[in-house]
Amino acid sequence: MPAWSPEALAARLPFLEARARLTVGARAFLAARGYREVETPCLVPAPGMEVHLRGFRTGFAPHLGQGAPRALWLRTSPELALKRLLAAGAGPIFELARVWRNGEIGTRHAPEFTMLEWYRPGATLDALMEETEALVRALCPPRVAHDGVETDLTLPFARITCAEAFARWCGLDLLASIRPDGTGDAAALGARPGESWEDAFFRLLLDHVEPHLGRERGCFLTHWPAPQAALARRDPDDPRVALRFELFVAGVELANAFDELTDPAEQRARFAHDVAERVRLYGAEEAWPVDEDFLAALEHGMPAGSGIALGFDRLAMLASGARRIEDVLWLGGFPYSAA
Repeated sequence: MPAWSPEALAARLPFLEARARLTVGARAFLAARGYREVETPCLVPAPGMEVHLRGFRTGFAPHLGQGAPRALWLRTSPELALKRLLAAGAGPIFELARVWRNGEIGTRHAPEFTMLEWYRPGATLDALMEETEALVRALCPPRVAHDGVETDLTLPFARITCAEAFARWCGLDLLASIRPDGTGDAAALGARPGESWEDAFFRLLLDHVEPHLGRERGCFLTHWPAPQAALARRDPDDPRVALRFELFVAGVELANAFDELTDPAEQRARFAHDVAERVRLYGAEEAWPVDEDFLAALEHGMPAGSGIALGFDRLAMLASGARRIEDVLWLGGFPYSAA
């Protein structure tokens, strides 16, 4: 049955109506807290700097002699654009952003989906956790469930560091595997033959840690190891960890947040490492250059603060009781579901 058939739409309509209410509620929640809604470009010279995300490549073709040919990508996140606005002085901002990640498809993944991102200059990661918890509680029913896991949102959300989680469920000292320069020691993490530190970290995280998170209550997994800092700043009290958290509700990874890195030199070094890793792992055809305009914005000065990316479709699934992400998409994942 095609996604546009009246029968297919009727089956999705209760979930879609819940999604529409969620959209209105999210905008009202953030506006009431002083956030300004913005829109940033979908076509960008660098779609994001995460090593393992694959992008959709396109390009600009000059028309009537205007402009020059240029490789472009559909963004994997609005993060780099929103941070440019922070550097410009836009203050607290949010975007309900359409984003694209090539190859991702499943009950919780779609190659094209919606990300709710918001940033507040001056906010600590603790303050952002409190705000995120309040948003989820305000937008969802008191109890939510997915794939047999139920969460009571009236209970205070738990907070656990990555080090505590690995000690509890893996019996390992995660921080002992982090070198002073912020790189990971695979052997110290008990890596299997041929595994990198990152491979071992994610195997343990997915197999032994995540199954315990966000079950009877929501859970923030905080203080990620430095090799997984991404665009978060390292903890000045312990540089082996980064000021980053992920949120889990009903067993679903819902959001990823940073106390934002504002040091342009450190960010440049991380980006250069990420580009080299992507080329090494996936080849030059899957690579894109460092976003120099974003680094220029950091050089100009981005205010300290925190920001978060929340999977809006996943939140809609939890709020509506939908089992699959395509149930909360108006055309059910078209054209990918037609393949």
